[in-house]
Amino acid sequence: MDAKQSKIAVVTGAGSGIGRAVAVELLRAGWSVALAGRRPGPLEETAALVPDGACVAVRTDVARPEDVDGLFAAAVARFGRVDLLFNNAGTFGPGGVPVEDLPYDAWRHVVDTNLNGAFLCAQAAYRQMKEQDPQGGRIINNGSVSAHTPRPHSVAYTATKHALTGLTKSLSLDGRPYGIAVGQIDIGNAATAMTSRMQTGALQANGELAPEPVMDVADVARTVRHMAELPLEANVQFATVLATAMPYVGRG
Repeated sequence: MDAKQSKIAVVTGAGSGIGRAVAVELLRAGWSVALAGRRPGPLEETAALVPDGACVAVRTDVARPEDVDGLFAAAVARFGRVDLLFNNAGTFGPGGVPVEDLPYDAWRHVVDTNLNGAFLCAQAAYRQMKEQDPQGGRIINNGSVSAHTPRPHSVAYTATKHALTGLTKSLSLDGRPYGIAVGQIDIGNAATAMTSRMQTGALQANGELAPEPVMDVADVARTVRHMAELPLEANVQFATVLATAMPYVGRG
């Protein structure tokens, strides 16, 4: 992808984990990328991993409408349009807290980030993609295998990831007239700071602690890039990428 053909992506949660891996994969493939995250330092670290990449770092709290508006304004001001939103920013919330003990503020924080933030970013991307010329673009929501099967004590995270699936389907339908393709990637046990506990012991449905296999986050990034680089006439509606031997399919 040469400079004339470079496409423009917005990646949220780009300062670490899956967001960083996807941003780096896209930058190395010649995309121009707006890096969004709450902390400028990690965003600059992501940018430094591809020194010759075309990117802009924008401090963004996705739960704040004004921040999201500013993110897309900055992306368009710098690059002229938006071809892709990787809607990735998210939080697990307090881990291992039973339903009856989960503080309402903690519930709200997870919902505000994972669901409200995803909606705000998708809405901003949709508006831009509908109005730009050429019209259209792609939104890829980062779901989770928790969108299908919960872990113990994960009610807020699981509820938001189930809701994200509904968001994906509705956006996919509503985007058809405008060439906006919307899909979702559900990820299981990619090796990031968020999943570091998996390798030492994760709570299982039977109450036991057991280590779980993880996979290289680069494998997730390559999958997102494949989805992103399809022509808009083709769409991966849902993709599940997970550590092959993790307890998910069947009984464990």
